[in-house]
Amino acid sequence: MKHPVIKTVLPGPLASERIEADKRYVSPSYTRIYPLVVEKGQGLWVEDIDGNVFLDFTAGIAVCSTGHCHPQVVQAIKDQVGRLLHMSGTDFYYTPQIALAEKLSTVVPGDGEKKAFFGNSGAEAIEAAFKLARWHTRRELNIAFFGAFHGRTMGALSLTASKTIQKKHYNPFVPGITHVPYAYCYRCSYGAKYPGCNIECVRWIEDTLFKTVIPPEEVAAIFIEPIQGEGGYIVPPPEFHKELYRVAHKYGILYIADEVQSGMGRTGKMFAMEHFGVTPDIIAVAKGIASGLPLGAMIARSDIMDWEAGSHASTFGGNPVSCQAALATIQLLEKELMTNAAIQGERLMAGLRALQNSLECIGDVRGKGLMVGAEFVKSRDTKERAGEWRNAIVRRAFEKGLLLLGCGENTIRFCPALTASADEIDMCLAIFEEVVREVTG
Repeated sequence: MKHPVIKTVLPGPLASERIEADKRYVSPSYTRIYPLVVEKGQGLWVEDIDGNVFLDFTAGIAVCSTGHCHPQVVQAIKDQVGRLLHMSGTDFYYTPQIALAEKLSTVVPGDGEKKAFFGNSGAEAIEAAFKLARWHTRRELNIAFFGAFHGRTMGALSLTASKTIQKKHYNPFVPGITHVPYAYCYRCSYGAKYPGCNIECVRWIEDTLFKTVIPPEEVAAIFIEPIQGEGGYIVPPPEFHKELYRVAHKYGILYIADEVQSGMGRTGKMFAMEHFGVTPDIIAVAKGIASGLPLGAMIARSDIMDWEAGSHASTFGGNPVSCQAALATIQLLEKELMTNAAIQGERLMAGLRALQNSLECIGDVRGKGLMVGAEFVKSRDTKERAGEWRNAIVRRAFEKGLLLLGCGENTIRFCPALTASADEIDMCLAIFEEVVREVTG
């Protein structure tokens, strides 16, 4: 059984050199949570350039769904690299893109024919959905949610309402977007308490917003994350999506699910929306779809994807190497990894909830599968956010060989590769508990 191995002061001498070069030559707009210079990885383990070994519970921000360098994915990539690197799926045809579109049409929920548009990232998938919604409905207004993160390109950023730094100095944004509160039951924006709230966050949209501010017949789409990612790994109550979907379809509004972080098996099902019994009109995916290669996809019913040739395209979208990696990834998800995500996710949640019982600073534990968040507070009674503790825990965990990331203002996310074993879950929990006790006293 592997364990973290920290050989040097962090960052080590070689890492320090690379970091200094990065400061000279790389855009300062990137966020660097801690000074990790990765050299190689296998499964849930990564090694930095100085030989320090870390247990990775970030999976490249939920991207490396099959773990680092899964041999089946690597082989699929090698086989394709020797045949064709690029010919532009925008202007020509090639088999990997067609095969992946066909596969996605079978794994995406819903009856009837579906079609896929390919880009390079989650932001591009959202941009495509944004444009298709306008094209198909001929409507200009859209609804998104506070806490949402949909990407950093201008259309996706206009839908985003995560952090002000992401929008600073970029106004004006795409007009016609209204943000509303998400179903964050731990911190309800309406002061209600589930389950007696009658899902007020949805009722308010129909009873107040649609009667006073936005004509619903002019709304093209509702953009929503089934489980909010960057907003804090927030899991809404079971009825939320069904009620919101009902309202959307009552007024002919498209229901667009951003599954960029929550999709591709992460929650124990191929798509997180399956937990809520709702079939979106359009789904955007990326991150875990190709185990680390750049790929995004927007999948819609064929009757919705009715735009004309030339109305939208992407030179590199649907690259054959990325498509082959995605096909290998989906095969692994269906064969074993979705099931493993559900099993190990339950183990992780149980362990975190046991810690919650003994640690006052953990206010809430929530998640599905291996998409799990632990929210830190100064007091259970006041729910005062403990962002400083959260940041210190993430940094201290790194120093002990455990890689974690934050989300929201005061939540730590656990999103390891879906190959995680019971031993690796237990090791993470042990290091995490040690770190939390050290930081919070």
